[in-house]
Amino acid sequence: MLWIILAVILFIIAATMLLFRLEDLSHLDRSDYPVKDATPSEQNREVLGKIRELGRASRGLRGKARLTALRKHMDSLSDGADLSCEFRHCDSPRGEWVIAPGGDSRRRVLYIHGGAWAAGSPRSHRAITDRLAQVTGGALFAVDYRLMPENRFMAGVQDCRKAYTWLLEHGPDGEEPADFMVVAGDSAGGSHTLALIAWVRDHGLRQADAAIAFSPSTDLTLTAPSNRGNIGTDPLLGPAFGGLSRIPLPVIWWATMAAFRVSPTNPVASPLRGNLQGLPPTLIQASDSEMLLDNARRYAARAEAAGSPVTLHTWQGMVHVWQIFVPLLPEAEEAFDDIKEFLDRLESEAPAAPKGISSS
Repeated sequence: MLWIILAVILFIIAATMLLFRLEDLSHLDRSDYPVKDATPSEQNREVLGKIRELGRASRGLRGKARLTALRKHMDSLSDGADLSCEFRHCDSPRGEWVIAPGGDSRRRVLYIHGGAWAAGSPRSHRAITDRLAQVTGGALFAVDYRLMPENRFMAGVQDCRKAYTWLLEHGPDGEEPADFMVVAGDSAGGSHTLALIAWVRDHGLRQADAAIAFSPSTDLTLTAPSNRGNIGTDPLLGPAFGGLSRIPLPVIWWATMAAFRVSPTNPVASPLRGNLQGLPPTLIQASDSEMLLDNARRYAARAEAAGSPVTLHTWQGMVHVWQIFVPLLPEAEEAFDDIKEFLDRLESEAPAAPKGISSS
């Protein structure tokens, strides 16, 4: 019996080494990216209260009931917000148009919401999409991609690809080619954003003029130092995912593969581990206290090495995806001002694309 147990253990070890052959990316760990030198504003306390409400919404619940409660609470995040855009439902592809007052319908943004691939919707992120549509001065399409666990991870990926391809030739009023395209997303949607621009490149489609990622997940292998080091300083992801730090990484990789039906090393789920050459100018915003900080840093460093232009801006002590608390949070206002400056600079430099990475 003992030799059977040993054989099974050896088989599992060999299979793990074969399936999850990881490139060591520790050489990308840099701490020299500048952090905005400002302590969190007084309004951040109110934001932390809202985060605690999110936790209480699903406390004591399990399984489907917990997920349902989380989704319901997330959908209420933008309730009562002072929104200026026009919102239009779209059936195919499924999503929501967010049209800025006086906006140019040929200037388009595809927005991909976060929520750990299992929650969130165009409604939950209206505070972000409303402000982003205004900043870009055009029409934003918030894709309502299929979520896990009811659907496979790749179903959501396919929805994002379909929405992007459709958006190139369709505006809110029908067929109309895009003059300017931006792809943006937060957290899990930031992962979809970064994977999508690589897919667009590989398939020879008209590339986005820019990409924007808020606190993106870039690597499901969870090998970046902040995935564990920032558990105690991340009030949103720490309580939700901090317990994973007590589980051996190979066990997490097998569980991820079972849930996502793709390997955590696959660039579709972990864009950091893909080809980062030839990508459009990208702005990443992250907080120095969140668990995904080094996901952003590693992506920026590897993109720089590959010759793709990435700008990484880091705020001090902000919650994960603090941009959703605009206009309550001054730092969220700063983030959207930062986006406008990034896009204005990008368009002023057209047609020549910036080279290398900027951290200013």
